[in-house]
Amino acid sequence: MLPSLVLFIALLVLFLLLGVIYGLKHYARSDEDGVALGNSGFTVEGVAYALIVLASLYVVGVGYFFVRGTALEGHLLEWLNIVVRLMHITFGIAWIGASFYFVFLENALNRTDNVREELAGNLWAVHGGGFYYLEKYKVAPKEIPKALHWFKYEAYFTWLSGFSLLFVVYYFNARAMLIDPAVLNLSSLAAVSLGVGSLILAWLIYHFLCKTELVKRGLWFALIGFVIAVGFAWFYCQVFSSRAAFIHFGAMLGTLMAGNVFFIIIPAQKAMVQAAKEGQPVNPVLGKNALFRSLHNNYFTLPVLFVMVSNHFPSTFGNSYPWAVLAAISLGTAGIKHWLNLREKKQATGWVMPASVVLLLAVAFYSAPETKTASAATCTQQIEMSQVNKIVQQRCVSCHSGNPTDDVFKSAPNGVKFDSPEAVANMRDKIMQRVVVTKTMPQNNKTGMTQEERDLIRCWIEQGGGKHGS
Repeated sequence: MLPSLVLFIALLVLFLLLGVIYGLKHYARSDEDGVALGNSGFTVEGVAYALIVLASLYVVGVGYFFVRGTALEGHLLEWLNIVVRLMHITFGIAWIGASFYFVFLENALNRTDNVREELAGNLWAVHGGGFYYLEKYKVAPKEIPKALHWFKYEAYFTWLSGFSLLFVVYYFNARAMLIDPAVLNLSSLAAVSLGVGSLILAWLIYHFLCKTELVKRGLWFALIGFVIAVGFAWFYCQVFSSRAAFIHFGAMLGTLMAGNVFFIIIPAQKAMVQAAKEGQPVNPVLGKNALFRSLHNNYFTLPVLFVMVSNHFPSTFGNSYPWAVLAAISLGTAGIKHWLNLREKKQATGWVMPASVVLLLAVAFYSAPETKTASAATCTQQIEMSQVNKIVQQRCVSCHSGNPTDDVFKSAPNGVKFDSPEAVANMRDKIMQRVVVTKTMPQNNKTGMTQEERDLIRCWIEQGGGKHGS
């Protein structure tokens, strides 16, 4: 009876939401302004998008209620992962692309040659078989055009999809993906609360820092901001699995970026547009503050992109000091972005790019595994394939098999299956990296692989295991 009632209520709420969305769309076509909802500052398009997201989340939530505890639970979570990840990547490309483009425009503007008094600069460009001419006003044009494009939904939906992905991958499976008992044995609720709370705290600290006199001292502002970021990286590595720590650091930077857009940049732009429409003087400080935060977002992009791909490279998050690796790579990638910005302004110096590259190379050198260890040196007997396969079957095939028995992974992660000794031998290089060197597999050591077992696998590989069928 209860499932039927829940399904009926879910369908009713869904149809109501869809009805409201349709009504808003109809209003947008018939209203004189086309998009505005009174003087609220909201637009029909924005509210409709928000309701679509709410309707989608509601459908997913109800669906999860019905499949929870069944064989379909893992299947639903996997498809949620696919859909939300694709959305996150798509919106992220649009947002970061816009950030790169507009910072490039700001840096490359012609500000002196035949520039009208009311303009800050202009730029000729050619792309896609056509010529473009762009102008930037110092404050605002005398008349605001009706068809004015706003760049905001890319940022909003990148953050919303990323936050949703955080839940799908890490928070719904906190015990398997977020919590590492060897780091800190937290409850799922405590771990999720720390993750979400840290994002809010990071924004408050950053926003406060931007309101201090430090903003007038660029170098000191950057140094103190970097120290605070390193503090968050260190904190995440003390409470979460290292893989989850990296993702939360990226989520923290992404939250700062989205917060800049939502709380600073868009409100400033709305105030400037409104003042121009009413014929009132436009406060140029609003534009300067928005540009200041937009430039911050531009420097955050490469560190965030690194975090997005870092989960595929265990030599980074699997290091003994993952927070230091994360901080160094973030600094190096931000340094490269700084050099690109200087180059666009024709102010590039000779040391920024080399220093950034040297720092990244130093991280690669530092994270390299030892070629010989004490455990390998003490391996005096020949290790047989049967010994290694026994460990793999006991510790790994609950996830990595044709029919996983794990409570989270219902299909083999990345398609890696160890159903036969031959499959194990073919993956010996990956096993060396994930199981022996970085010790990032099994995931959070869920199956309890011992150091002795890892040493035995290392001996087998270094003895040529699998290469000759042994």
